[in-house]
Amino acid sequence: MRPALHQNSIAEHARALRAGEYSCVELAEYFLQRIAAAPQLNAFITVTAEESRAQAKRADQMLASGDATLLTGIPLAHKDLFCTRDVLTSCGSKMLANFIAPYDATVVEKLSAAGAVMLGKNNMDEFAMGSSCETSFYGAARNPWNTDKVPGGSSGGGAAAVAARLVPVATATDTGGSIRQPAAFCGLTGIKPSYGRVSRYGMVAFASSLDQGGVLATNADDAAIVLQAMSGFDPRDSTSLQQDVPDYAAELNAPIDGGALAGKTIGLPRQFFGDGVAGEVAEFVELALAELRKLGATTTPVDLPNISAGIPCYYVLAPAEASSNLARFDGVRYGHRAAEYADLTDMYEKTRGEGFGMEVKRRLMLGAYVLSSGYYDAYYRKAQQLRRLIHDDFARAFAQCDVLAGPTTPQTAFALGEKTTDPVAMYLNDIFTNGVNLAGLPGLSMPVGFDGGGLPVGMQLIAPYLREDILLRVAYEYQRVTDWHQKMPAQFS
Repeated sequence: MRPALHQNSIAEHARALRAGEYSCVELAEYFLQRIAAAPQLNAFITVTAEESRAQAKRADQMLASGDATLLTGIPLAHKDLFCTRDVLTSCGSKMLANFIAPYDATVVEKLSAAGAVMLGKNNMDEFAMGSSCETSFYGAARNPWNTDKVPGGSSGGGAAAVAARLVPVATATDTGGSIRQPAAFCGLTGIKPSYGRVSRYGMVAFASSLDQGGVLATNADDAAIVLQAMSGFDPRDSTSLQQDVPDYAAELNAPIDGGALAGKTIGLPRQFFGDGVAGEVAEFVELALAELRKLGATTTPVDLPNISAGIPCYYVLAPAEASSNLARFDGVRYGHRAAEYADLTDMYEKTRGEGFGMEVKRRLMLGAYVLSSGYYDAYYRKAQQLRRLIHDDFARAFAQCDVLAGPTTPQTAFALGEKTTDPVAMYLNDIFTNGVNLAGLPGLSMPVGFDGGGLPVGMQLIAPYLREDILLRVAYEYQRVTDWHQKMPAQFS
């Protein structure tokens, strides 16, 4: 085999597999060796080597029988909150450190049916609660561009793995920015689709009205292929949309009169370009916007007047939903149970005290508080009303443009431990991303440069509901004329 297979896109792997240049088994072994050689990233909780080899053999059979898809034989990893039959699904928590899922999540099921080969389960912030991938029971994941820096969270393990090319692509979830923020920190293309586009069945819940599955990839082409395969209606998920899924990959090359991005208007929210954004981040975002103008797009200023309240709104609603969703982890049915206890109440208290980490406890207590008698109207109801105002702000903005753009994060990746003692500073990393979840919209982050320390800079694109195709097209056109997405950390190239 050629020594640089990790540099290939999904389409290039698919062509080579069909041409017999290498087999699915050989490809899986190649990436398993890369994973084994990079323990310093702590990107995986579980590596499923034997399962991978068996799936790769089936993929080779699919190719031989002519039943292959573009994803047949393509290695990937799943965030460790997607249930995987007979494989540990821990959510990065001691609470589920012994939980072997008895079924596959719909996302896992769909990608497996397409012939993709699962190499393992990625590290993550505990129960997806975090912005740095430091709250995991299994230890922090590390950024391959600088292993003293965080990869972002909560999907940090997947971002680190894809950025280091330990896998070509990874599934992820986004509740307030947990795909887009690590994509920005690690120099990837990460897409969170519209709420309801991807089934949440078998995806362990954090905040049910905000959670959405998506993709971490190196480029828009790969993201489009994987997103199409994992999307679609699922009768087992009551929030799943009965909507046809576009052929995202085909639409990347659909002709546009005038070429490239002619006729597209990009809105620039004033609230995304003010104080608080690092100078180099702002500089590279402006350069990316200039490139999009060269491709035919026009830009216009827009307002999102309530978006600055997105952080407090999110940190009322998300913990409230989490306090309900995580009530099931009580030591009775499955998961961790305290070894010694006096009675049922003592078992609950000790089990949850031992099983959950500090950040999860903080959010559960906050959520229970805002839902409690006397505080529901003052906090939870007000936050829901504000959520509607944020939704309406986006709707008015999209009346003036096709897509919104701005920085994904106010700064590049920060040092491990830098913000762990200051929860508010940590939460502010999602200041540009969580409004998208509150409104249920699709969002994408793509790499647009590197700061003076060699860390990636990400730009976020936001589209109207169910218009993931616009996000992917803008990112694709930008990546046709730039090469930021092709850059790899020197240690892993």
